[in-house]
Amino acid sequence: MNPYLTRRGALGLGAGAGTAILLSACGDSGPNEKVTGGGPNAAPAATAYTGPNVSLAFWNGFTGGDGAFMKTLIDQFNTEHQNIKVSMNVYQWADYYQKVPAAVSSGNGPDLGIMHVDSVATNAARGVILPLDDLAASLSLTEDDFSPPVWQAGVYNQKRYGIPLDVHPLGLFYNKTVMEKAGLDPEKPPATAEEYLTALDKLKSAGVQGSWATPFQFTGSMWFHSLLWQFGGDLFDAGAQKATFAQDPGVQALTWYTDLVRKGYSPRNVAQDADLVALRNGKNALNWNGIWTINTLSEDKNLQWGAAPVPQIGTQKAVWAGSHQFVQFKQRSQDDNKLTAGKVFINWISQKSLEWAKGGQVPARKDVRESAEFKALPAQAALAQQIDYVHYPPSVPGIGDALNTVVTAVNESVLLRKEPAKALSDAAAKADQILEQNRKKYGG
Repeated sequence: MNPYLTRRGALGLGAGAGTAILLSACGDSGPNEKVTGGGPNAAPAATAYTGPNVSLAFWNGFTGGDGAFMKTLIDQFNTEHQNIKVSMNVYQWADYYQKVPAAVSSGNGPDLGIMHVDSVATNAARGVILPLDDLAASLSLTEDDFSPPVWQAGVYNQKRYGIPLDVHPLGLFYNKTVMEKAGLDPEKPPATAEEYLTALDKLKSAGVQGSWATPFQFTGSMWFHSLLWQFGGDLFDAGAQKATFAQDPGVQALTWYTDLVRKGYSPRNVAQDADLVALRNGKNALNWNGIWTINTLSEDKNLQWGAAPVPQIGTQKAVWAGSHQFVQFKQRSQDDNKLTAGKVFINWISQKSLEWAKGGQVPARKDVRESAEFKALPAQAALAQQIDYVHYPPSVPGIGDALNTVVTAVNESVLLRKEPAKALSDAAAKADQILEQNRKKYGG
């Protein structure tokens, strides 16, 4: 399952979907910021809860196969914690990001939730979610327990608002049968720019357009993000004051990607998801796609496929990734028992994330990721090799709205409607306007 909104939705929608609803306590974490533990009879926060019975509402957008894995974990948690009852409400991600701020504003919000990494800052600035520094401190969690980019992704304005559950990076998925027919080693996918282009030339000689370039966000924009970082560029400057994706590294990245079409390695006008369908049908061999693709390919028992880190096309290793982050929501009246019980739940699920990984994720927790049980999941383990060089958008409110301009630029370039430099320049000008508007909106 695609972890964002819908496969045809916009990645940035989660960050900006509900911006019309601005909480009166914007930017103020309120009285819930300090949590002392669940009442006089409670054990230390996050490790155990011995207070009175509590019920916790947990909202998320796990509408696909991943939802079943989470439901199983919640059932197990409820069985092991007789005084905590967690109930899960599931919505489409686009609906979720609209419902949550409205529910919190009306005093009817859930206790716990999941947010994509690019939505954390927006909802923190709007006073929808609470700081979780106390949770991290009570568990002595540091970036060494995760990885530097993953751990830092949940921080906004020098406070932690998210505890990472997983990482879902792009990876290279390949059709072994098609590779072998073209004279390529089906057990050695290309890992460098030279190897990639050599493979594409061999596939082309065999009558196969080997790597289809989609003009859509899934996964064209994610390819571009990865290539931009690989060529040494970045999406925005420090603090996301200005867009920098139209500079030379961005032009190099989008030119390389668009050249897949120009040089005949990809057909023109690739439809949404047609690249993955073609891989499954033996029409292409190499597909950059999200880790959620593991579930899709696993359904086809006759398909001979593999997964590997994305190739290093530029001067350094880098890859786009998303992350699901646990959050706690602001309430009109503080309930220390619920807050403490919620932290116990977050900690417990985080430690059980091996089961979550089986649904097509890389666990955020390093000890789980390095376990023998996780390494026995070959596709997930292959993509987990990228953990130290994954990249995320900056933790800035409303960043998804600015990122939508990149989607447009990639679309215009890959469809050969604009030259890469022009498409990026036009997009950057619009992004700068959005960034300025966001600074006024969120007080940044």
